[in-house]
Amino acid sequence: MQFLTDLFIYLVFPGFLFVGFLGCLVAWFDRKLTARIHFRVGPPWYQTFADILKLLGKETIVPRQATPLVFLAAPLCALAAAVYAASVILAAYFRGALGLEFFSTSFSGDVFVVLYVLAIPSIAFIVGSYAAANPLASLGGSRETKLLMAYELPFLFVLATSLVKAQGSLKLEDLIAFQQQQGSFLLSPSGVIAFIVGIFCLQAKLAIVPFDIPEAETEIMGGTIIEYSGAPLALIKLARAILLVAAPAFLLTLFWTGADFFGLLFLAKLILLWVIIVLLKNVNPRVRVDQALRFFWGPVLGLAVLALWLAVSGY
Repeated sequence: MQFLTDLFIYLVFPGFLFVGFLGCLVAWFDRKLTARIHFRVGPPWYQTFADILKLLGKETIVPRQATPLVFLAAPLCALAAAVYAASVILAAYFRGALGLEFFSTSFSGDVFVVLYVLAIPSIAFIVGSYAAANPLASLGGSRETKLLMAYELPFLFVLATSLVKAQGSLKLEDLIAFQQQQGSFLLSPSGVIAFIVGIFCLQAKLAIVPFDIPEAETEIMGGTIIEYSGAPLALIKLARAILLVAAPAFLLTLFWTGADFFGLLFLAKLILLWVIIVLLKNVNPRVRVDQALRFFWGPVLGLAVLALWLAVSGY
């Protein structure tokens, strides 16, 4: 019975089917809002679904010099990691905030597991780009590696700030329950600073302007994904759409949960966070790799350390 329950959670709701559908809607929301900012009409709501379905029906071309197994396995690993992370985060929220006992995926230390799993898509893209045996793909993989090293350290301090404020709890459900009882962590200075740092880290983790360095279509024509086509490219686009749900939901779980009404308040917070991310995307130019490293290891890391110090001091 537990096996069937887990299968439903990971494959149907809030797993693959649900987060895949929601992620495609978020990807459309990004494109639509961006178009409106640029005084364009933008695509219809079903455009992302149509793009993925079209790619699934196209031929998959593997470069002659590529390592086929690694090249084709990378998108699958990225998709599986994105689905797992989103499923665990949303299941923990449904159980912790809404009291739905059916969703029982949370376990001690799951907050660290989610943190590591959210890094797997980036690692998969890096490995896949090197397996493609394309100079531009390798350049994109190199940029992805440096970007990963840049934002993961500040994000670790962001996570540590949340855990300190939750008095050392290591479960997503406990973080949610603590904020329901004591109030959102955004009501404190350390929570606000850490949340702002987390937004910058999300922008880089999702490879969105100004941190779309690994792809940079106008410079390296797609970088990490330049050689992908057909179904593997569809899996990559779907994985990135799901990450648009998983990563912001993780940040909200760490700092901005509490009493809710059938999840509607959580959805409203997600929409607000998506709007912030899209606005940051449209008012900033792409930065160079060295600029991203200086930014994350300089002022962003400094703010993250300050947030942790304030949390330890009780603020």
